[in-house]
Order: sequence, then C-alpha cells, then structure tokens
Amino acid sequence: MAKKPELPDVWTHEPRKVLAFSAGDKVADIDTRATPGFKGSKSDAPDLLLERCAEYAELQEMLYARSREGDNRSILLVLQGMDTSGKGGITKHVVGSGNPQGIRYTSFGKPTEEETKHNYLWRIRRALPAAGHIGVFDRSHYEDVLIVRVHNLVPQDVWDKRYEEINRFENKLVADGTTVVKVALCISLGEQKKRLMERLERPDKYWKYNPSDVDERMLWPKYMEAYQAVFDRCSTEHAPWFVVPADRKWYARLAITELLIEALTSLHLTWPPADFDVEGEKKRLAAT
Repeated sequence: MAKKPELPDVWTHEPRKVLAFSAGDKVADIDTRATPGFKGSKSDAPDLLLERCAEYAELQEMLYARSREGDNRSILLVLQGMDTSGKGGITKHVVGSGNPQGIRYTSFGKPTEEETKHNYLWRIRRALPAAGHIGVFDRSHYEDVLIVRVHNLVPQDVWDKRYEEINRFENKLVADGTTVVKVALCISLGEQKKRLMERLERPDKYWKYNPSDVDERMLWPKYMEAYQAVFDRCSTEHAPWFVVPADRKWYARLAITELLIEALTSLHLTWPPADFDVEGEKKRLAAT
C-alpha cells in the first residue's frame, strides 16, 4: 500500500478541514484574498507546487493502473466559479501534471440543441469519468441552479427541485465508486475586474474575453445569493463543498492540489501486482 503523503509543514491545517463549507457559513464573509491553513508565502509556491504535483501525479497514475486490474473507482473534480476565477489554470497547472491517459476534461457551456432535448443531467452523465480516471468539470450540473436561477431561464418551481435531484445524483455517484471533490473558486468583484482588464490589454488574451462578462458583473449580488443556496443545500457528507479563496492564484492551486492528494490517498491505492513471473521474464529478456 502506498505510504500516506505527509502534509508539508507550510500548512497549519489540512486544506480539506479549513476549506470545507460548514452550515451557517456565509458567502458574504469569504475573504477572497485569504490563504486558510497556509503559513508560507507566495515565494514558496512554485517549488512547493512542483513537489506536490509530482505526488499527485504518482497517485493519479496508480489509480489509472488499478483500473487495468478491474478497480472501478474514479475521482470527479467539480470546478465552479465566476469568470476569471482560475478554473482553467487549475486544469492546466494542477490536474494537467498527471498522466493524460487517465484524465478526462469537460467544459460545460451553453447547452447544445441536442442537450436541450434531454434532462439537464443527461450531458453530465455522458461526461462522467471512467474507472481509474480523474474527471474534471469546468462548470457543471450546478449551472442549472446558478446561471439558470439568476437569469430565470426556467420557472422557480423547476430549478428549486434540482438541489435535491443533484444530491441524489451525487450520492449515487459516490455509492458507485466515484469520489466527488467539489470546489468553488471565490474571487472578488475587484479582482475579476483586474483580470478582465488584463485580457483587454493583451492581444494573446483577447480570445478569452467575452463582452457578456461585463453584463454578468451587474448580476453579482444575484450570483452570490445563488452560490449561497448551492452551498446551503448541496454540501453533503458524501459530497461536501470546498470554498477556496482565489484572488491569489498560487494559493488556490496549492490548496486544490492538496485536496486531490487527500482524495486519492483516501482510496488506499497500491500498485497492481505483476500477473507474470517477474524473475522468469528477467531471464527471458536477458537471453535476447
């Protein structure tokens, strides 16, 4: 069995303990520039992220290797957050440090014509990670109680039922062997403005800019209200929400790396044993 990785001493507490949403927590109270549980500094981040991503990558490959032996377990990382909150950076700099054979990334945008013909969970089920894989949802089924709620895309009596539907859906996922890690990347209105302006000042970032992002900023209070409802109603024992301050990108990346390491470690993974005579194969190979 793989030895449980030790938490680096720059952390005072395990991120999962200080970032997990608790009943009564308020979105309005989130300090988006905070670094909960971390006593190091930004200068520590590059080397530490490199070191911890290597730990994550080994565990992730072990999960993939186990699936070749029939282990059906998987991980689903759900990333939610306002535009510019850093979802893409997490996928690139954290999750992407693993073996791409065992990673499935899905970005959920506006539903296609085909998707609108089905229940809102239809496209989600089609994108779930296979055995041994880490699935990454850049946005997710929660769009159907966030943007749908804020823009009144369906009647309230429709979206209001979805919280419990989502809880049942996630409960079954966990029962079937998928560990669900739900992360809300929380940035401030001011930080988002700064990041959007950077996209307008850099030609290599124009492709990431969407004029509608400015319109969405006008609905910030409604989005915060919708996020509060998501945390209150869908942070469960089997699939809790982790609320990650994301004004400091380096902190968010470190924190989510640790959440993934913790999720993988909880599976008590081992490398699959050889299904052949190792010593015999050494002799055969040496003779060639």
